[in-house]
Amino acid sequence: MSTPEYDLIVVGSGFAGCMATLNFLETCKSENKNGRVALVEAGKADERCGASRWTMAYLRLDKDLAFDDDWKHEMQAVSKGQADQEYCQKLQDEAQTTAKYLEEHGVKFIHHDEQNVLLEFKTGQHFVFPDGGGNAMISKLMDHIISYPSCEVYWETNGMHVLTNQQGAVRGLQMRKKDGLLYELTAPDVVLACGGFEGNREMLAKYVGNRTHELPLIAPGLKYNKGAGLNMALELGAQTAGSFDGIHCELVDTRATKPDAVIWGHNYGIVVNEHCQRFYDEGKRHLFATFEMIALELWRDQNQRGYFITDDTIMRRFRPGWVYDTTDQEPVQADTIEELAKKLGCESDALVKTVEEFNAACNDKPFDLMKLDGKSTTGLHPNKSNWANPIATAPFYGFPLESHLTFTYGGVKTNTNAQVLGANDVPIPGLWAAGELTGLFYNGLHHHCRNKIVRTHSATEYPPATSVLRSLTFGRLAGTQIARKLK
Repeated sequence: MSTPEYDLIVVGSGFAGCMATLNFLETCKSENKNGRVALVEAGKADERCGASRWTMAYLRLDKDLAFDDDWKHEMQAVSKGQADQEYCQKLQDEAQTTAKYLEEHGVKFIHHDEQNVLLEFKTGQHFVFPDGGGNAMISKLMDHIISYPSCEVYWETNGMHVLTNQQGAVRGLQMRKKDGLLYELTAPDVVLACGGFEGNREMLAKYVGNRTHELPLIAPGLKYNKGAGLNMALELGAQTAGSFDGIHCELVDTRATKPDAVIWGHNYGIVVNEHCQRFYDEGKRHLFATFEMIALELWRDQNQRGYFITDDTIMRRFRPGWVYDTTDQEPVQADTIEELAKKLGCESDALVKTVEEFNAACNDKPFDLMKLDGKSTTGLHPNKSNWANPIATAPFYGFPLESHLTFTYGGVKTNTNAQVLGANDVPIPGLWAAGELTGLFYNGLHHHCRNKIVRTHSATEYPPATSVLRSLTFGRLAGTQIARKLK
């Protein structure tokens, strides 16, 4: 049986993979080249695998679809100088082009002016997301891809090894189809775009540590993200970037029947553990600057069980809206804190005591959601630094919470052209990567000492609303460049 020949093989059909594939096809067409591409996907045709289908795909863009020009500085600060500033600048330069490309391909953006949540973005209290979320965006891209006869999609097929010639240049891909047998495809270029390793419990235990098996995946498609692309690149001597012990988690409504049921507004009330005790400064910084860290704390040190508690003042301000309505369940509601505790299934006296102590500790500064208002508590452990408004106006509301794993941080190192770098920062010929299998973010959290997790330094949040954008952008750049060099 002859080996199928292509000009490009793309592994993974999420945002990065679809953009690489489609931009390769379109560039070949515009330059009158007969480029053929194979798109290899582990999941089924109707699943739209990985995280792309399930995310709301919030984008850090202003009203003109321009990227936050302060993001690179924030990345420099939170990574303690480790994040690749050239990569960050490239994303800033290219993000608007990516967004306009999506609009031209039928993606409708919703422009959101945020009136209640203080954003750290330098976008004028504005962000953007696709109408229909990530599913609408990935579906549009795939519709365009399958209209090209020069593209063949291999569903339910796992990339196993990138094949190279004797000099180490890429020559193809070994893959395993659903019949369990190994096959080979040939191509001078391979784009790895198949996500991180959040779906691989072995790799999570190896890199992140103990008890990672207790973290549910935030979306079902993440089960396919088993670190295959990372392992294939490492086999060829790829360098790495990002913190391999770093992960992104979010607080999720435990009752939800839908994926990605995030409870965003932890800042505007209190979060307690299973013993009804607060454990984190909910007002330490902006919402998006703390939503990851409180989720990690709940998993790591609070037995993965918690509750968000607030009152009518907050719910009237925020609902309806994305902050508390991403879940498909109504908040638990009661006329007293005691009754709320019973409905939530936690200990009534303990919750009443915590709320009363919190209310008594709040200072009398004005409550102002549009700034870090200094309305704080004193005498508590921990104190709440901002937005410490007494939980005093009935009815009272609560959500039961646990942390869900969204993506991993460790990945391969690429240059600003999306080429995978080997020894001495030299690109491995024919090997490209985009999306979350490329390392960028740093929030290394802990090391292990006699099976106990010990924090080694102050963990830092990843600057959000950028993961989707970088996947789309560097996928686009990879596909375009590969097509342009095709003869």
